[in-house]
Amino acid sequence: MKTSATNRRLHILLTAISENKLNPRPDFQRRLVWTNDDKLSFIRTVLRGLPFPEIYVCAGTLDPDTGESTEYLVDGQQRITTLVQYFKGNPTLRLGDLTPYAKLTTEEKESFLEYDVVIRDLGKHPLNEIREIFELINSANYALNTIEIKNARYAGEFKKFAEETAKRPEFRKWKLFNGSDEKRMQDLRYSLVLLSTLLSTYFNRDDDIDEYLSRYNDVFPEESQLRQELSETLKFIDNLGLPEKSRAFRKTDLFNLIVEVHRAIFKRNKLLDPGITGTRLAEFFSKIDAVSNLMQVGDDLIPLVYYRSTLRAAIDKGNRYRRGEILQSIIDPGYKPRIRFSTDGDFVQEELSFETNEEGEYDH
Repeated sequence: MKTSATNRRLHILLTAISENKLNPRPDFQRRLVWTNDDKLSFIRTVLRGLPFPEIYVCAGTLDPDTGESTEYLVDGQQRITTLVQYFKGNPTLRLGDLTPYAKLTTEEKESFLEYDVVIRDLGKHPLNEIREIFELINSANYALNTIEIKNARYAGEFKKFAEETAKRPEFRKWKLFNGSDEKRMQDLRYSLVLLSTLLSTYFNRDDDIDEYLSRYNDVFPEESQLRQELSETLKFIDNLGLPEKSRAFRKTDLFNLIVEVHRAIFKRNKLLDPGITGTRLAEFFSKIDAVSNLMQVGDDLIPLVYYRSTLRAAIDKGNRYRRGEILQSIIDPGYKPRIRFSTDGDFVQEELSFETNEEGEYDH
């Protein structure tokens, strides 16, 4: 396949877009979701006349009677869209101390419009072939896991806060993440899921984190409050006096423990004593260890239900919910876990609900 690289003046691209002769194809895009600051940095690059990487286009439609044709913008959508926003004075682009295009001098406007953009023309091919070609160009992404792709796509405030959270000293003290976790960004994934859960409620796996990465990409108004609440929650857990080898510090168990301590303190407004709570949790986790070692725990089925929820599909919504309800009842003995179960021999039947009210409490 032969491709050609040429330069086009920016004003030609802007005109082509306004006349619908250059059409973005967002289904091709696998690039960073830019923050407002990213956009401003890019605009400054162009205003200073500095180069940026080539963009890709391909042939679109062609009217054989009129000769009118269109092109598809395959890669470079955010760069071109940002320049269009700046040129047209789009109010969603917050310029800060950057001079609006309308207030540039005539010479500055001409320099902006005459900026050379390097275009790589992929030619005319069926769209499925163009998509395959583009994926091959970006084949490095094939080796990425889900969270690494999200990391490559988002650079905003929520992700930055999650990165900060992953480096919390408490997590280091509890040896929550190993070298492999950090290498494959599983510490970031864990933090993203945790923070998203604290802002909402339990969800399935990491299904909802895209929503928060996108919603809080530019600004994260809740950051200060959530940082304070998380700090107090982790400090409380650190003061529980649990032994270093306690299963409370395993990823799955700690996730629920953080969420439920936060829920008790900040959503249910409970005054908790770390010494008393720590004793309750230590006793409960010892029962879990007994179950895991096939030891008898009497007629108390709750440790068995909890333990089973950690064995398979531990990060599914249902199992997160089970563990959370049980831990809330350990943290606060007056709380009745909203899991109803009965036994038939060794079989445990459960009924549970995921509904929550406005205060974040689980309803039947």
